[in-house]
Amino acid sequence: MSTRTSSGPARTTAAFALITAAALALTACSGGDPATAPAGASGAPGAAKGALPTDDVVSGVRKNDAAAKLLPADVRQRGSLTFAASVATPPSSAYLPDGTTVVGVDADFSAAVTKALGLELKREVVGFEAILPALGSGKYDVGTGNFGVTEERRKTIDFVTYVNDGQGFAARADSTLKAVTDLTQLCGLKVAVNAGTTFERTLEKNKGRCAQAGLKPYEVNVYSETGAIWMSLRQGRSDVVMNTINGVRYAVTQQPNVKFLNEYRRLDVGFAFKKGTPLAPAFQAAVNGLKADGTYDRILRKWGVTGSAIARSEISPPEIPAPTK
Repeated sequence: MSTRTSSGPARTTAAFALITAAALALTACSGGDPATAPAGASGAPGAAKGALPTDDVVSGVRKNDAAAKLLPADVRQRGSLTFAASVATPPSSAYLPDGTTVVGVDADFSAAVTKALGLELKREVVGFEAILPALGSGKYDVGTGNFGVTEERRKTIDFVTYVNDGQGFAARADSTLKAVTDLTQLCGLKVAVNAGTTFERTLEKNKGRCAQAGLKPYEVNVYSETGAIWMSLRQGRSDVVMNTINGVRYAVTQQPNVKFLNEYRRLDVGFAFKKGTPLAPAFQAAVNGLKADGTYDRILRKWGVTGSAIARSEISPPEIPAPTK
């Protein structure tokens, strides 16, 4: 099985991602203060030096005949699956210095599952906001981008879960915030998030809480690229970043004077498909097969995210309840 990453429109995204990665790791060579990372932080091995792990944990995966038999006949005949992949920030997804090779938790699980199914992986890098609509149109078979399973998304998208991540906060080291356990703690502050994410929706949905508490509302600063949210924090245009738990924990190891605040909520993360997809049972069986043969744990250890393990893969499970505050 080979892995292909398309060029064309994706080249612009790839180029910007390289710039983003450079900005994120601007001071990586000197390293951040280890004290800014909490005990048990899930930064990938070598994160403090800005290095991404490159050890191969996928090539040894063997075809899972039982899972492959669950594939639709037309997919077996075609012999390949097309993935729409959002490349944002490690450990979920990133580019190696060559600017074209996609790595990360998402990439390794995508490669392992397609190999287990006896298929070829064809990957196209796509903007995060465009992936779910494109799945609905049938342009791609699968989407990856650390997509959290929510009730809103389950109305139009099917998921096959493979990890558990969620929502976390970070701030500059001089911030008086210690943790964000209640969204009213953000009142009067500027919060940086990525567009089209659960972070943006969570904040917009709960904006009225500040007024109810007699406080100035928080401002949601929305950015299309992940690197931009960290730049806004460092330049003082935002006070807080809300992003994936694993992504925030990794990012604070790459930058000085930035601290991880806390996990706010957990969400199951899954491969995304068009609603009603016949691919879900095969993917679920493949993920559970990877758990059984040890590949699953090797991928998580490689990226330093063993705390994101799930007991078993599920198809579109209910959303994990949000905090009441």
